[in-house]
Amino acid sequence: MLQLRVRIDPNSGFCFGVIYAIQMAEDILDEQGYLYCLGDIVHNDEEVQRLEKRGLRIINHEQLKELREEHVLIRAHGEPPSTYQTALENNLNLIDASCPVVLKLQNRIKTSYDKDEKIFIYGKHGHAEVLGLLGQTNNNAVVFESIDELLQNELPANITLYSQTTKSTNNFYKIKDLLESKGYQVNANDTICRQVSNRDQDLRKFASQFDKIVFVSGTKSSNGKVLYQVCKDTNPNTYFISKVEELDPTWFRENETIGICGATSTPMWLMEEVQKALLAY
Repeated sequence: MLQLRVRIDPNSGFCFGVIYAIQMAEDILDEQGYLYCLGDIVHNDEEVQRLEKRGLRIINHEQLKELREEHVLIRAHGEPPSTYQTALENNLNLIDASCPVVLKLQNRIKTSYDKDEKIFIYGKHGHAEVLGLLGQTNNNAVVFESIDELLQNELPANITLYSQTTKSTNNFYKIKDLLESKGYQVNANDTICRQVSNRDQDLRKFASQFDKIVFVSGTKSSNGKVLYQVCKDTNPNTYFISKVEELDPTWFRENETIGICGATSTPMWLMEEVQKALLAY
């Protein structure tokens, strides 16, 4: 027995947007036994599989077009206006679990677009939330993942800058400052979710207290990649896993202290399973 001392980060796990979406899904699954969901309800395969066993049916936009008179869940990431149009045409009952932070951002981008502003969005290409934001601009906004990519565009003198809600606050302000230093007028809209960005500081504190860190996250989670890097920078002995089976006993030594943390899309039950496995070593 290695007799590891293991603690789960109390601030890790689902953000309120994801909790809300899963709660809505579970309520309807209890009522009618099945429910369609447009895209993965959360970027965590283990949680998706748990809900699929309960009757959740994940569909894509092509499959949505074929559905008629069904209930369909819109997940926390939000959707572009075209999805709502399809729902109207197909007589679908949308259960809208779009995160309030995302909805507010969509509205702000739509207002900027209606004023003919030149909109640039710091975000991940193809990400569900970003597609919803782009839809507010008839896909006319420019999405970029890094300052280098942004500078490859011919930039207007006046730039309206937005961000995907789960991006790094530091990077957002670095981009703003750099653009201003090059003489551009920047109307910067900090729309980053504080529940996500505050985890940065919390995680640094948590990760520094242990010999080793096990970071649990789905491989598709953008937020997971960012927060894992935060842990790794703070504590180089940080290991990334997406499920219990990926744990390796050779990573640990007798009597070590182990911290477990995760992304805003990591369920608490999964971190508890990891804790149980570690305590059994």
